[in-house]
Amino acid sequence: MRARPISLLAVVVAASAMSGLAAQASPLCIKERTPFALSDDTVKWTMSIAPGADCIQGLRWSYMQIFNVSVVSGPSRGQLAVVGSGFRYSAENRTPGADKFTLLISGKNRHDLGTSTLEVEVNPQ
Repeated sequence: MRARPISLLAVVVAASAMSGLAAQASPLCIKERTPFALSDDTVKWTMSIAPGADCIQGLRWSYMQIFNVSVVSGPSRGQLAVVGSGFRYSAENRTPGADKFTLLISGKNRHDLGTSTLEVEVNPQ
């Protein structure tokens, strides 16, 4: 009798069910998301996030390639990590308060190489 291979998906689903942890997607946390153009422009976004929550946000628009994302100035209250062509912001659990951070994005907008500065203002929910 041959043993049937267990699919990876079945293992992940079973492990998740046994752990008692619910998988949660990042809520829509960016409230104002003006497109940047990779043309030495500066764009401001506004984020609203609950204490202890995470916001995962991609930066690529359908018509551009992102080559690099770097932190110009980090947040003072939360944690920020660059993840591929996006970022993950984790709000602190303690007393909620406003925060901000700035990213430098470089890449190609259609056929033109360039950079954009993204300033993100974080407001507590």
